[in-house]
Order: sequence, then structure tokens, then C-alpha cells
Amino acid sequence: MLKRTPLFEAHQRLGGKLIEFGGWEMPVQYTSISDEHHCVRKAAGVFDISHMGEVFVGGDGAEAFLNATLTNDVRKLAVGLGQYTLMCNEAGGVIDDLYVYHVAPGEYLLIINASRIDADWEWLQERHRAFAAAASVTMDQASDRFGAIAVQGPRVAEFIDKVLPGPSLAGTPATLVTDLAKNQVGDWMVDGKRVYVGRTGYTGEDGFEIVAPAETIGDVFDRVLAIGRDFGVRPSGLGARDTLRTEACFPLYGHELDEKRTPIEAGVGFFVSLGKGDFVGRSVLAGQKADGVAQRCVAFKMVGAAPPPRPGYAIFVGGESVGLVVSGTQSPTLACGIGMGYVPSGVAVPGTVVEIEIRGRRFPAEVVKKPLYKKA
Repeated sequence: MLKRTPLFEAHQRLGGKLIEFGGWEMPVQYTSISDEHHCVRKAAGVFDISHMGEVFVGGDGAEAFLNATLTNDVRKLAVGLGQYTLMCNEAGGVIDDLYVYHVAPGEYLLIINASRIDADWEWLQERHRAFAAAASVTMDQASDRFGAIAVQGPRVAEFIDKVLPGPSLAGTPATLVTDLAKNQVGDWMVDGKRVYVGRTGYTGEDGFEIVAPAETIGDVFDRVLAIGRDFGVRPSGLGARDTLRTEACFPLYGHELDEKRTPIEAGVGFFVSLGKGDFVGRSVLAGQKADGVAQRCVAFKMVGAAPPPRPGYAIFVGGESVGLVVSGTQSPTLACGIGMGYVPSGVAVPGTVVEIEIRGRRFPAEVVKKPLYKKA
């Protein structure tokens, strides 16, 4: 049986087209993928991300434990800051990519991918058992108790302060939600419940991600739609979320990232802090940073008229199959086919001409610098 988020009835009421996604029944669109995509680029969209997981890690040893488990340097996070990071196995393969917020002194909130909740929790428990100071670290798998939404787009800052009025109560000191800078997080109260608000997102636009108790997230969602109506906000589904993140070249677990691919190969090596000390996968990742890798994940754009590329399509150079598309779509913003794929490092140079095999025919494409889209 498919799982449902606390916003399932709202999706039905709003006419969302529901599909199976990673074991969840989620809206792929309400009107059309293209309409919702353009709405986020030009005004505002709100996405249900309640299927994603939440894990709290706390205690005197929390910072050291997370630094030994994740690739980025948690020591950089003052209270009220968040960072993108990855959790790797001993071979450097990615177990998951996630966000970690330092929400209070000695307390961290991890936002993990929906399809990886069980795998992540098992891995964190395993690492906790192996951690020398395990008694100084607490962990709480809170995914079933929380919901979340992402409010994204250039006009969000015009109305979000009315959705969540007043100053922050913890995290980053802020008089208004819009006082938060990128990657900062604060606490607000809704119906007497603590709500976490981070200035983060997965679309390439400005916006906020709001994590609230499951019984409260529906009220927040309704307030966004009601207060944001005059600013063009629309409910948006998984379809637009995918086209937006592909234009921004944000990786998706199971596509650009998996347990056989490392952050260096995936092009997110910036979030691997080799200088912080030992962590799981460090020796392999250090070797790859020093010696290079055989394959890299690149962005590409179709040249001329062509059907949209899709995951699994072969990438050719000089008549030879050299790699595979891992993400591909028709870009509503750029009005052409775009994607990401793994190719030999020698091919991973902007300006390189490749071909994508689509339904038995090969169409030209060009390797381009990431991201494919960047807001003005």
C-alpha cells in the first residue's frame, strides 16, 4: 500500500494528478508541468516535500559523530546555519545526499531523501554503534512525526512574512522570515507548534523550506496558498520539481548519485572537506581528488530539433557509446532538451559535441557548464 503525506487530502481537493513515487502517492502536477515550472521561475510555487525524512542528532558528541559520518565539515555550522552534505560508504559511494541544520546548541536536524529513509537510518545506527563516544550522541528518527513544504520563486519573499509572522524564537536571530540569508534556519510558532524554516530549496530560485509537525503542516500549506494568491503562488508537483532541479543541475539520488558513484565523480566534490579529519570514505575520495576519476557527470544541451533525452539513453562520441544519460527532460525555460550524464573525463569538457541516442536515432548535443539555468 502506498504511503500518503499529511497533505494528501489537500492534493485531492486541489485536483492534483497523483502517481506512485518511491512508495508514496504524490502529485505529479495540478495543471501542467510546464505551467507550474514557469510559475516557479516567474512568481511562486509550493511543493509538498513531506515524504522526505527528518532525523535529529544531539548531545555533546553530535558534532564529532556527524563529522565522522558526513563529507562536509559540520564545525562550520554556527547555530542557525545549514549545509549540503553527503553520507558515503567505505568505498566512497553515496548512501545519500542531505541537508544538515544546526538548529540549537548541540542539536542537528538532518533532512534526508524519501527513498533512503530506511537505508540512512540503518547506516546511522551502524555508525553510531561504531562511534567511540556513542553514549554522548542521541538520535531520533522523526520522519513520521513531521511534514514539510518548499515555497519557491522570486515573489515568495513578498508574502512569506505574513504566512509566518513575528521574529524567530531560536536558530538564526531574525525579526522576519525574510531576514534569513541563504542556508540559515530559524524557528517560528504555528498553532503553538515549533516550525523550522530554512532559506534553502531545490529549484534554482530563492525560497524557503518549512518543516512542521504533521498535524500543523496542512495549516501552513493552506496559509501559503491563501496569502500568496495575489502574488501568483500555485501548488506544484513532482514533474515541475524535476524539470526545475535539472535546469539547476541539482543531483537526484538514484540518478546522479548512488552507492557506486562518488561525490567526486558526481561533480559535488566541493562538499567533501578532506581537511577536517577522518570520515567514512575519506581515503577513496582523497585519492580521487588527487589522481582524478575515469568518469564524470556532465550537463548537456541538445542542439537543434530533437526529442527530449531520458534517463538510460546512450551517449556517443565519434560513433562509440561512451556513457549514459542519468537525468533528461525538455527544459521549459530553455525550450530545448537538456540533461546530465556520465562520460569519460576526457569528454567532460564544456563545448564537447556528443550524440544522444533517442529511440534508435542519434541527435547532437553539447556538453555545457553547470548549471544549465541560473537566475538573473
